[in-house]
Amino acid sequence: MEYDLIVIGAGAAGLMAAGTAAESGLRVALMEKMEKPARKIRITGKGRCNLTNIKPAEEFLEKVQVNRDFFVPAYTQFGNKALVRFFEKHGVKLVTEQGGRVFPKSGKAWDIAEALTEWCEDSGVEIMTHTTVEKLLLLGTKIRGVGYRTKKGFERRLEAPAVIIATGGASYPATGSTGDGYALAHSVGHTIEAIRPSLVPLETGLADKESLYGLHLRNIRLGLIIDGERVAEEFGEMSFSSRGAEGATVLRMSRKAVDALIDGRKVELSLDLKPALDKQTLQDRITREMEALTPENPTSDLLRKLMPRELVMPIAKLADTHPKRQLKYFDDKVCNALIDALKDFRIPVTDYRPFEEAIVTAGGVAVSEVNPETMESKIVRGLYFAGEVLDIDANTGGYNLQIAFSTGRLAGRLRHED
Repeated sequence: MEYDLIVIGAGAAGLMAAGTAAESGLRVALMEKMEKPARKIRITGKGRCNLTNIKPAEEFLEKVQVNRDFFVPAYTQFGNKALVRFFEKHGVKLVTEQGGRVFPKSGKAWDIAEALTEWCEDSGVEIMTHTTVEKLLLLGTKIRGVGYRTKKGFERRLEAPAVIIATGGASYPATGSTGDGYALAHSVGHTIEAIRPSLVPLETGLADKESLYGLHLRNIRLGLIIDGERVAEEFGEMSFSSRGAEGATVLRMSRKAVDALIDGRKVELSLDLKPALDKQTLQDRITREMEALTPENPTSDLLRKLMPRELVMPIAKLADTHPKRQLKYFDDKVCNALIDALKDFRIPVTDYRPFEEAIVTAGGVAVSEVNPETMESKIVRGLYFAGEVLDIDANTGGYNLQIAFSTGRLAGRLRHED
């Protein structure tokens, strides 16, 4: 055979797997259907590439939402500190920002993509672009190679005793992540857990929601309510746009929200605009603000001291008042309703945005059919998996790219369990 290994997909996991294998002396072909490697890396993190998070191992692993135990061996062998050393060794200066998020110091995701690509090329990886893998070739229960189609439409075969599927998920399909790996895995007997968008904006059913577009809130507490039960809570930022509710707090809870919506359950967000104040302290604050105003002032003068302009009308409605109503009509009933609205502003969630707007894909190849110590399939010998194609995902903040790099590194070592 001309190659020792074929890697399908030149994203974060595929590049790491291919380079790792080539450094050990293996002949590696890296097959990518797009015109260049690392398309998704180049746009991730709004073009800045949050490549990992430097939190201690225990805290890091807590952010892995699904199949954490499966990920532990890969992370133990190639964790965040090892990844930082890897990129610094290859000439990329890094910087750690708020929350432990690690970025290239240049602020350019392109630097990460180019460093990985150059490393692979220098290690001897043959990168084959415009090649679409359409089938896996087997000899019994052992991998034999792949069948692929060239840019001009010609069907070809490439043989190797090992294949790594690192095709990504189904998010950002314009970068080439269109779920090809799921079909390939399923064709040789692997179970695919239902895929759905994760780390994705949520559509809301607020009345006059257009008036909130562009509103960005900081230092708020957001709860996720499913069928009346609070199931998650996050502190931080959120915003409203034509896509719906988004921002870090929303994205981190979106996976649970998406699953609940698919199941037909009632989903709401509970927004606490004053998380640092209990109800009594908030009432004292309102009293002080009113003392600085006159009974003839409109209620809006008070509300604007407590919240952004865009929320004045929605909150006033919940408090059963109107912004133009004079404060002399602001009684205890209205005050209590205002406090409740500030501490628990309910936002009905009606849907979630599509894969095109999701950061990662939930679901994928069932990890029960993959050896966590090697990333090798338990069904087909010589077939490995790495990255987002697996049913494993984490919170926003650099964790998902680390999953790709860690599993790619482990898969690229091509260890068999005999």
